[in-house]
Amino acid sequence: MVSLVVESPQRMSASQNVVVSETTRSSIITTTTNNSSSTQKPPTAPPGFISISKKKLLKNLDIINGGQRINAWVDSMRASSPTHLKSLPSLSSQQQLNSWIMEHPSALEMFEKIMEASGGKQIVMFLDYDGTLSPIVDDPDKAFMSSKMRRTVKKVAKCFPTAIVTGRCIDKVYNFVKLAELYYAGSHGMDIKGPAKGFSRHKRVRQSLLYQAASDYLPIIDEVCRQLVEKTKTTPGAIVENHKFCASVHFRCVDEKRWSELVLQIRSVLKEYPTLNLTQGRKVFEIRPMIEWDKGKALEFLLQSLGFGNSNSVFPVYIGDDRTDEDAFKMLRDRGEGFGILVSKYPKDTDASYSLQDPSEVMDFLQRLVEWKQMQPRM
Repeated sequence: MVSLVVESPQRMSASQNVVVSETTRSSIITTTTNNSSSTQKPPTAPPGFISISKKKLLKNLDIINGGQRINAWVDSMRASSPTHLKSLPSLSSQQQLNSWIMEHPSALEMFEKIMEASGGKQIVMFLDYDGTLSPIVDDPDKAFMSSKMRRTVKKVAKCFPTAIVTGRCIDKVYNFVKLAELYYAGSHGMDIKGPAKGFSRHKRVRQSLLYQAASDYLPIIDEVCRQLVEKTKTTPGAIVENHKFCASVHFRCVDEKRWSELVLQIRSVLKEYPTLNLTQGRKVFEIRPMIEWDKGKALEFLLQSLGFGNSNSVFPVYIGDDRTDEDAFKMLRDRGEGFGILVSKYPKDTDASYSLQDPSEVMDFLQRLVEWKQMQPRM
């Protein structure tokens, strides 16, 4: 985990507009400011560190150790932004893409081979939400899945035990998906619920399952979210989202020139909370409890709940697009059963075995999966 040694100056803004969107047990607060320039005093530096103004700090990030750490975050932010890639790749980058596709071939093109690999085992489907079932959008509150995708996922759930595994809180993602027959693992798997009573079609499924790996952190996450909202008000486009057991700070709509400032603001809050961990996803920072739990652990728990904990008769399939999904991909690779599918148009380091380019290809894959299942002889 990257640590920061210089605290961001306190906010001073003359005029601010705050838009609040209420949702069940979760909130998204978008802030903009009409006056981003203000005279601020630098914070008192800890003993042994240099005390400099914010202006000098931002100009000299390459000089001091703390600046190098901020630059590492900003470089990572750029790496997660596909818009920074050239629309027409050079020959070398095209060769890299071709090489990557050979290592992670299209799950659509390799569909028959994948089904052969399942070998008559019980397929269990795990699906990320944002960027997998719905397109990535600027406003997280508008990441709606299409009606056609919803119908497709519903058909998948009739054929196989199916779970949504997401960084969002359960209530919010359920409002998007609206399918009671699914498992839901929200807050990166820290909040898990089973299908609603009477909706499961699979004998092994434990209904009304409830597991919350980080329940002790609820007050801390609420407190951190309030502080992050206050700290980021001077950064136009920053969005703080409370996922109940974790939090997100979206920077998709933040000007790149303000990224260093945003990192300083986030780190200045989190330095008071050593039990929280800061990671980065697809144009979003994730703040999570520092516990041994992630999407990979959530998959293990769900498979155990389905009765497949130590079974070799299960074939789990996980489809996701973000860095947080890598924990699930790695779990499947280490387990030696099933496989992961990365949703991406660009080469990325991944433990996934196959790839799909976007949610439309995800839907095509799921539809083929349903058709394949319907053609199998009934047992």
